Amino acid sequence: MIDAPEPIVGGPDEGSAMGSPGTRLPRQRGELLTRQEDGLGLHHLVWRLGPGWRACSSAVLGGGIGPRAWILNAQVPGGYPRLDPERHLAEIAAAEALDGAGAGLMTAADVTAYTAADDGGVTATVTSGLGVRGWAAVPAEGSALPQPPGTVNIVVTLPVALSDAAMVNAVAAATEAKVQALLDAGLDCSGTPTDAVCVAAPDPGGHPGEPFAGPRSVWGARLARAVHRAVLESALRQA
Repeated sequence: MIDAPEPIVGGPDEGSAMGSPGTRLPRQRGELLTRQEDGLGLHHLVWRLGPGWRACSSAVLGGGIGPRAWILNAQVPGGYPRLDPERHLAEIAAAEALDGAGAGLMTAADVTAYTAADDGGVTATVTSGLGVRGWAAVPAEGSALPQPPGTVNIVVTLPVALSDAAMVNAVAAATEAKVQALLDAGLDCSGTPTDAVCVAAPDPGGHPGEPFAGPRSVWGARLARAVHRAVLESALRQA
């Protein structure tokens, strides 16, 4: 089960939250931290999950499905100049003493403006910048070149183990809820070209895990509602 930290006086509530450096995110082992890079003050969110967790994600570092002891969502400058994002994320992780396998996401959005929502023990945290947005299916061909840092980054933690299929289903449900929230905010888009998502849950440990995480399953519905609320709040600020 996810540890639920003691409430912090003046800190974020369990619904939707803004954070400050050092603040623990609601019902997550997360921290909002500050670093200096090339004279710039930047922020990153860290989930110190520890052993016994795994994730399914499109993360730049540690994407795919597998054991993950931590998650990192790092802010980088606009017009990101580096060509080695995996190494960059690994450097940030090492500076935070994050050991073992992890998942690392990047964003040029203001990480301190994260939004978070909880539903029945499922927590979704979102960082977003919607200046460049559009629809997923467009006439132009896609590019094989590396894309800039993800803009709408979604990190979800669940307190129950999921099967492999349910992990993939959870990513799909989170994406559907994101699009629904963007439309509800009055934005004519399905997202940005570089959105990323990461779903973390306890490892089944040889057991099947929850078989379903679609939007009409118990845990998928909770996930979808949490993601929708977090994305909607973030999008309404930028609509």
